Amino acid sequence: MDETALSNGELYTIITNKIKKGKKGAIVGIFKGTQSGEIIKIIKENFSEQQRAMVKEVTLDMANSMNLIVRKCFTKATVVIDRFHVQKLACDAVQEHRIKHRWEAIEQDNMAQKQARKQGEEYTPLILENGDTIKQLLVRSRYLLFKPSHKWTESQKQRANILFNLYPDIEQAYDLSHHLYLIYSRIMTAPVAMTHLAQWFNQIDMVDLPSFQVLKNTIETHYQNIINFFNNRSTNASAESFNAKIKEFRRQFRGVVDVKYFLFRLTKIYA
Repeated sequence: MDETALSNGELYTIITNKIKKGKKGAIVGIFKGTQSGEIIKIIKENFSEQQRAMVKEVTLDMANSMNLIVRKCFTKATVVIDRFHVQKLACDAVQEHRIKHRWEAIEQDNMAQKQARKQGEEYTPLILENGDTIKQLLVRSRYLLFKPSHKWTESQKQRANILFNLYPDIEQAYDLSHHLYLIYSRIMTAPVAMTHLAQWFNQIDMVDLPSFQVLKNTIETHYQNIINFFNNRSTNASAESFNAKIKEFRRQFRGVVDVKYFLFRLTKIYA
């Protein structure tokens, strides 16, 4: 289950059947908007209770509306929260610290330039050992913070070393994010994953990183549905892939002028 924007940012909820692998029969339903009440009503009107009971597993993000749809319509299904949505929150938390320090560096640079002008001096920013200024370091570190350290290039390793020496909190945030990545990457049973997550929670409690406390609370709120991933390692990748197909279909139409006709064509091919 996923959301997509068809025209002018108008959101639609899409339910796809992973078994069909993005081909004929992949679309189960396309619903305008994200209002769970209306979607639940339409699903119940068009699919019998017996048909809905055949659904064994549903992957989705952490939207409460999607979770409610599954609980009301697919009562026999196991809910699995997509691992990539959880990992993205961790990556966003890391970037939040980088961005905070970047704004601080910009302000410090502005103040230093003003001071130099007052004193009639030429302003020269500090150049780090890799040739970056502080501001450049914080901008150019963006992509390496998304990557696991074993995939860094030599220049990225040097940049990361400088960054972490200057900003230990970014290193702490990166290490926590990387640890979560490792938990998801290793094949393990749900009980073992619970143990690893408990250890990860303890690491968060030992550092002063508010964004990761929020992430921890979020995971605890959706705990069982997140742990369910480790049963079959199911992700929402097929839904995201189908989303990309819709975007390509939209590009071929050079945008969506008539939404009804666009949906008609889409369902003729994929429903």
